[in-house]
Amino acid sequence: MDTTDSATKPIRIAQVLAGAPIGGAENFYTRLVCALSQQNGIEQCAFTRTNYTREQAFAAADVPTSIHRFGGKLNFLDHYQYRKALKNWHPDIVLTFMNRATTLTPKGDYQLVARLGHYYKLDNYRHCDYWIGISKGICHYMIDYGFPEERVIHIPNFVDEAPAEPIARDSFSTPSDNPLLFAAGRLHTNKGFDVLLKAIKNIPEATLWLAGEGPEEQNLRSLTEKLNISSRVRFLGWRTDINALMRTADLFVCPSRHEGLGSIVPEAWHNRCPIVATRSQGPGELIDHGRTGLLVDIDDVDALSTAIERVLTDEKLQNRLIQAQYDEYEQHYRSTLIVERYIKLFQTLVS
Repeated sequence: MDTTDSATKPIRIAQVLAGAPIGGAENFYTRLVCALSQQNGIEQCAFTRTNYTREQAFAAADVPTSIHRFGGKLNFLDHYQYRKALKNWHPDIVLTFMNRATTLTPKGDYQLVARLGHYYKLDNYRHCDYWIGISKGICHYMIDYGFPEERVIHIPNFVDEAPAEPIARDSFSTPSDNPLLFAAGRLHTNKGFDVLLKAIKNIPEATLWLAGEGPEEQNLRSLTEKLNISSRVRFLGWRTDINALMRTADLFVCPSRHEGLGSIVPEAWHNRCPIVATRSQGPGELIDHGRTGLLVDIDDVDALSTAIERVLTDEKLQNRLIQAQYDEYEQHYRSTLIVERYIKLFQTLVS
């Protein structure tokens, strides 16, 4: 999409992330910066913490980076250096990701836009000019809080669309003839992986690949031993090959207690992996039960295991879900559509 002609000044965008080395928001930040680098009429600078993989991606996309520590409240020198660098770059728009980047970015002679991927504490976002919610639920949450409705914009995520081949089903010492389930996310109580492990107990033939890191890892490992399912659960750690893993598995399971949306549902859709999820915020909004996935109540072990078995044993249902999910992604979430929505927003903000 061409956003300018030779007589039009490019839109200068600073994208700011002060988050962790890895994570869903961090991955989308990198994807969005790289995708926008392919658009005419856009100039970007990525303000972020040092991260080799991210910096390599930006270098390949010819996007300049400004590296900062983004320290805590008392790291005044860090704050000064970041704000000085931001001011010196003279952006038209500053797009911030998550709490720290937003709180450390002051109002200025630019439009300050915060992107929210979860139900964050909104006091940290009051000073922004506009707010992007990646789900309609997050947008309603902001409007109910008092943010002006006309300045709250819904733009969902797109996922990594790079081609990926399935890996061998017997990877990680997995029996190749067993039904294969896949789940991914931060190993945190909000993600409900303890419920999934209890559901696996009711499906004795299934193997689970669980990708992610987090504070609940040891508790989850202990639970697999207590449930006597250790031989059927593989803890994969943090993975960068989610597409390949989804293309290998028979079913993706999202058992979250709280799930803002992120990219996990569209990732399953794009990779033609049928999905069973709880009615947590994001999946409950996106999934049309029975058409683009199956939904169960939060913390309902029996309902989760029943839904998993239903998909595993009904080939017609599997095929119907796969086709409807993929069509949904292509019609509403593919990268070209989402990038176009960002560009239209940027053009409106500088007009």
